[in-house]
Amino acid sequence: MKTADASLVSTSAYSQSKHYTKDEVPKEGSQSSGIESDAAYERRTWRHRMHTRDGRVFIPPMAWANCIKTGAQRMGRRIDGKGQKTWSKVFEAGIMVVDPLDLGIPVDQVPHDELFIPSDGKKGGAKRVTKLFGRIDSWAGTVRFHIIDDSITQDVFRETLEYSGLLVGIGRFRPERGGYYGRFEVQKVTWAK
Repeated sequence: MKTADASLVSTSAYSQSKHYTKDEVPKEGSQSSGIESDAAYERRTWRHRMHTRDGRVFIPPMAWANCIKTGAQRMGRRIDGKGQKTWSKVFEAGIMVVDPLDLGIPVDQVPHDELFIPSDGKKGGAKRVTKLFGRIDSWAGTVRFHIIDDSITQDVFRETLEYSGLLVGIGRFRPERGGYYGRFEVQKVTWAK
């Protein structure tokens, strides 16, 4: 097994949309004193949509793994000497990311986007509500990819990661989903066995 430490830098804003429920983060108040309104609840709890540890925002490992695996699938690049076979299944089984990327940004310092979106989360939904999503305008860091399949070369890995950073992205409103957030570029890749 090899590792590839990829130094990455954002080229567009990044936003998260982690799910949380009212069971996990209850509304404040009581029947006698009045329960918090939905709008007040949203303004108080929106930071729970971000992934945090020790009060700082991080990008989950699966975001990186899914990004490059989706990139390999969408590229459709064929494996030399293997006929019609592409790198898609090789990346699906042969890449792993286990550590999050700690952005070092305190969650209480993250600004937000305020959006008027369908309440059911489906495009074109009839009922709309205001939701807030954290927005990180720029970030940089190093992500360690574990290369389990030895057939993945440095050149193929880098090309796939560069494609993924430009056309797949990470987080909410990424290019893969028709948005423009979550893009990044590869500055350097360091390989080790």
